[in-house]
Amino acid sequence: MQTTNGARETRISAASDALPASTPAARLTLAMLCFVYVLNFLDRQLISILAKPIQDSLRITDGQLGLLTGFYFALFYCLIAIPIGWLADRTSRVKILSISCALWSAATAACGLAGSYAQLTVARMMVGIGEAGGVPPSYAIISDTFPRARRTTAMAIFNLGPPLGSALGVAFGASLAAAFDWRLPFYVIGAVGVVAALAVGLVVREPRRGQQDKPQALGPEAAPAGFLATIAQFFGNPLLLTASLASGAGNFITYGLLNFTILFLMREKGMALGDVAIWYALVVAIGMGAGIYASGRLVDRFAARHKSAYATVPALSLLIAMPFFLGFAWAPGWRLALLFLCAPMFLNSFFLSATVTFVQGEVPPERRVISGALLLLVMNLIGLGLGPTYVGMASDFFRPTHGGHALQMAYYALAPMYLIGAALFLLLARLIRREARLHQGSPS
Repeated sequence: MQTTNGARETRISAASDALPASTPAARLTLAMLCFVYVLNFLDRQLISILAKPIQDSLRITDGQLGLLTGFYFALFYCLIAIPIGWLADRTSRVKILSISCALWSAATAACGLAGSYAQLTVARMMVGIGEAGGVPPSYAIISDTFPRARRTTAMAIFNLGPPLGSALGVAFGASLAAAFDWRLPFYVIGAVGVVAALAVGLVVREPRRGQQDKPQALGPEAAPAGFLATIAQFFGNPLLLTASLASGAGNFITYGLLNFTILFLMREKGMALGDVAIWYALVVAIGMGAGIYASGRLVDRFAARHKSAYATVPALSLLIAMPFFLGFAWAPGWRLALLFLCAPMFLNSFFLSATVTFVQGEVPPERRVISGALLLLVMNLIGLGLGPTYVGMASDFFRPTHGGHALQMAYYALAPMYLIGAALFLLLARLIRREARLHQGSPS
């Protein structure tokens, strides 16, 4: 089995390198998918961005906020993504994406109507259900639109959605909330998302599955595996399982940090909402955006020679980012804190495009959507589900002894996850190198 997969991978790589450059239609598809991902992440982060006025209005604790932005959202987002991914592998991925975008956008508008924590929780869960059908189909569409040699860069451009969504949410949401009310951004962004959902159905065309893995790589089209068999094949592969766990650790850091950053800067560093709308938005847009794009270019460059770069580059980025993250938590004022934050914003998401591209390349075209959904299941159940929940509960735990610096202590408690994430990525690199040696020693 391993020998066959290794030969298949070699043929795919050679075939992809011979494919022509991406067409204007491919670039338009990528731009549209990236825009929808911007809305996806903007809707997802809006509660974290407006955490302070929402807390003041609905009287909720840091622990409740962590559950709301983390576990409650992730539970539905991750689990619903599996059957949706299985369905999308057998139907139109574009239609699934369009319907999902409409659903999460309507649910975002409903968040603005919430008059209690319970109502906000229900609306938030509906956002999670809708967003479950957003990213996995997009991964598969991109994989079938761009050749392997340029796929990580394409994924990196798509993954600019989180920094752009966060930055626009900060600038737009915080400005509207400061001028009017915290509910208005939910209404406006929800309406934009419904219009975008209609545009997806009109602009994005469904690519043929596996069209960028030809000519000789695919062979006869494989019959789709059953639902349970597909899940078993994914988690039975040590490479895919380790990649999922490593990216989960990376996401634990990302969401644990981001979902409380604005609250931390305002409450413990003295930053005003107007300053957040300008300076923090710039740090997110430039820092995270540049990091995600740079990681795609770096991985495409080094993975062409050493496949283990899909893991070693993220491992090094986490190790370098850790001391700057500690400086961010320690800094006595918001200006110095933002300066320290630039490095983690740049480095924390190096794992994202690398892991997604690696997983998409390790599975056959007919299993790409559900494989992307299974990756997100682990990545987000650990990262999105547990990261903010952990930081919020740690803040509540430290409040009796550290008062106004409880979130600072919670961030210190988050720091060891950098070492855990780096160790998991180094383990993945070792597994990749071991498999490469097995393929080299096997008869073709």
